[in-house]
Amino acid sequence: MIALILTGHGRIASGTYEAIVQVFGEQAQLIAVDFPEGNSTAVLDASLRQALTAVDQGAGVVFVCDLLGGSPFRMAATIAQERSDIEVVAGLNLQMFAEMLFERDEVSDVAEFRQRLVAAGKSGVVSLAERLARKRVESADAL
Repeated sequence: MIALILTGHGRIASGTYEAIVQVFGEQAQLIAVDFPEGNSTAVLDASLRQALTAVDQGAGVVFVCDLLGGSPFRMAATIAQERSDIEVVAGLNLQMFAEMLFERDEVSDVAEFRQRLVAAGKSGVVSLAERLARKRVESADAL
């Protein structure tokens, strides 16, 4: 099973982890690493490496970060450059987990899983106004 490490500024990682558990139940090989104000990047790096050791069982690991270019992303990217079975995604949202949590056993290639995770995250960003407008147009076309 592909392992997941959530990381981000403040408590976004642990908050997302708690939401995942609330909605989907406890998950194996899933861990959150927060980067609270006042922590150094050295502490973050050590925490991410400790999390990696805790969840990695050999099928690959995906770091899911809150913000492209932020310290959690940069630290995860540094770690990912050390191994070919680690991927990094920025843009953490609950939708990506709704679609992909239960496919970690079915997708054996960590790069493919990363691609599908990104697509799932993008599909979850929607505008209610645009969806309603599209529905009105479809209803009018059906008449």
